[in-house]
Amino acid sequence: MSTTRAVWIFLALLTAIRLTLIGTTDLSFDEAHYWMWSERLAPAYFSKGPGVAFTIWSSVALFGPNEFGVRFWSPVLAAGTSLLLYYLARRLFSATTGFWIVIAVNVTPIFNIGSFVMTIDPLSIFFWTAAMFTFWLALERSPESSWHWPLTGLLIGLGFLCKYTNTLEIVSALLVLILVPRFRREFRKRGLYLLLLTFALCTIPPLVWNSQHAWATMGHLRSRGSLDEPVGVHPVELLSFLGIHFAVYSPLIFAGLAWAIVRRWRRWQEQFKGNFLLWFGVPVFAFYFILSINRAANPNWDGLAFLSLGILAASYWRERMESRPALNRWAGAALFLGLLLSVVALQSDLLRNIGFGLPRRDPADRMRGWETAAGAVEEVRGEVETQLGERVFLIADERDRASEFAFYFKDKRLEGPGHPPVYIVESQDITNQFSFWPRYDEFVEAPPNAPRPEGDVYTEENGTNPFEGRSALYIQASNKKDAPRNIRAAFQSVEPFRTLEVRRFGRLIRSFEIYVCRNYRTLPL
Repeated sequence: MSTTRAVWIFLALLTAIRLTLIGTTDLSFDEAHYWMWSERLAPAYFSKGPGVAFTIWSSVALFGPNEFGVRFWSPVLAAGTSLLLYYLARRLFSATTGFWIVIAVNVTPIFNIGSFVMTIDPLSIFFWTAAMFTFWLALERSPESSWHWPLTGLLIGLGFLCKYTNTLEIVSALLVLILVPRFRREFRKRGLYLLLLTFALCTIPPLVWNSQHAWATMGHLRSRGSLDEPVGVHPVELLSFLGIHFAVYSPLIFAGLAWAIVRRWRRWQEQFKGNFLLWFGVPVFAFYFILSINRAANPNWDGLAFLSLGILAASYWRERMESRPALNRWAGAALFLGLLLSVVALQSDLLRNIGFGLPRRDPADRMRGWETAAGAVEEVRGEVETQLGERVFLIADERDRASEFAFYFKDKRLEGPGHPPVYIVESQDITNQFSFWPRYDEFVEAPPNAPRPEGDVYTEENGTNPFEGRSALYIQASNKKDAPRNIRAAFQSVEPFRTLEVRRFGRLIRSFEIYVCRNYRTLPL
């Protein structure tokens, strides 16, 4: 059997397994929130471009608003990324190198998680890899003109619409052209400028949205990168950033990748294909490495760096194993450990069922218990409405809980067009996408002859709040001591009603406090 056929068969079987499993666990926080985006399509959102929202919208339209429908594209994108890595590695080195990069990537925990959940990362990684491949093809045909130049710009632009980090691929492409003397001539040709123009066109939707929403994304990105905090040198943060990579990429796999890059750095800089792959990885890693000197970046933020660097590492270790067969045992151990950690991260029940003990904090619990919790909250809502004799609205303490309940409520009971099923606590701060959707603290235009409120109450001119006088349920995590000031000040009375606990195999995996909030009167000035 040829290597290419083996890769296709392996990926077909693996994708079938992933498609079978994606509907077996509840959605994660981000998935539920992105599903809410897909219900309210827009040119951009508070923290991201529109790519993930339109992707989830397309699969939900096909398969319905369920876990499978939300996640359908994730395993497909993982297979597409794997094939692109294989064909690029085969083109640069050999089919054997391509085979091993496919195997290594698909046993790496962080890639496996990204192949299971539908967030921005599967899309970002796919478009980054596709653009890297087409840019290589454009350079292969240089100095002749090629349609691969604008195609590369389009792919980078589509990646940008999913994750803004993909902009760094423009930096990578320019560095390759600058650092390889024979390609500097491309700065005098139209291909590069077609690439840049095509990319620039893709940036228009987020730019237009942000210009209409006080450039909210810029503030969010500054906050995420800790650029709004005093800058300092914190060695512990940097060590934390480096150390977490050994966990999420698997200790032996990440150590092998780092060793290969260090050992062959000079040699690869002297070869065009090595230079090409280095500069499609180093800028991303260096950017987040520098940020982590102040505050550790999340390990998935620089995941784009390890696609091209992974090809280089696979090439290095293939050569080493051919000359030193004893290394095969270490390679097998590295791949097995990566696979084991991936299983623990995604399907820890498989280990529990065969008798393996698990830590108290099961990493897979973040995707469990939400449907059960939502059902319990709906029961409490019905009980409270019977007692009060009125319909209540729901408020959660954080975006994550509000999004999970919004997805899993059977009776979502929207208060109006575009309203979320669950609100978050009112605030003047713009903190997430909920700040741009209809809110319970908003005033709407009153009818021309509507009576003005009595007493010393301020409202906007000709405005009224449809929630005024109504009651609500407020839901927060049990580890918080009391309802926040903005809830206590906005309602006439706020009383604890019930504690809800979700347990699994006797373990408490989440707990909520529910408060009954009577007579909403808006926050006092």
